[in-house]
Amino acid sequence: MTLVQWAELLVRPNVAFSLALTAKVAALTLPLHLAAGLGLGAYLAREKAPCRGVVEMLVTLPLVFPPIAIGFGLLMLLGRRSLVGGFLHAHFGVDLVFSFWGVALAAFLAGLPLVVRPVQSALRSFPRQTVEAALMLGKTRTQAFFLVVLPGVRRSVAAGLILAFGRSLGEVGITIMLGGNVIGRTNTLSLEIYNAVSTGEFDTALVLSALLGAVASVIFLALKRLGAL
Repeated sequence: MTLVQWAELLVRPNVAFSLALTAKVAALTLPLHLAAGLGLGAYLAREKAPCRGVVEMLVTLPLVFPPIAIGFGLLMLLGRRSLVGGFLHAHFGVDLVFSFWGVALAAFLAGLPLVVRPVQSALRSFPRQTVEAALMLGKTRTQAFFLVVLPGVRRSVAAGLILAFGRSLGEVGITIMLGGNVIGRTNTLSLEIYNAVSTGEFDTALVLSALLGAVASVIFLALKRLGAL
């Protein structure tokens, strides 16, 4: 295929929408992963944190449990006829299932453990003496965290965010259950590859797969660079 043919495939309505949707989801989940990764990582790094085992299990679940099963569970929990989904629809007019917000939630949950785990590990190994020295110099615990601890674990945070970003881009199982793969509404880039193969449009699937492959290569180089710093 020529570059012109590749460009023509990328501007097709379904493909262009999937690219735009994936970009929007990535832009939304990145700061959410940063905030949740730092918060949950710091919480799980505490040895005597209440319900630590339960929280750790829930965070790790997307890594060890089939995504399609997680998506089904969330579908039952957040559907309009469910207790939670019905409450959100009745009081806030929010529908998570088969909507942009369902796709964003799927991407967030899929990538979350990949940012929480590195942060948790880095915070556990961070020298306590350094924090204690900052406290003795008059810093509050919050100031010590952001001014002393966070700069010290920045590589782990960056690596986790990059991994979570890559995982979010390739998410299918949870997304197809919560988002429903509705064309022009919730068909992400990964789901569009699935759609293209299902309809025999292998050229489109090839182009989109190559695009994701290029992103994956950039992620690999970024992680390698972080490890070399």
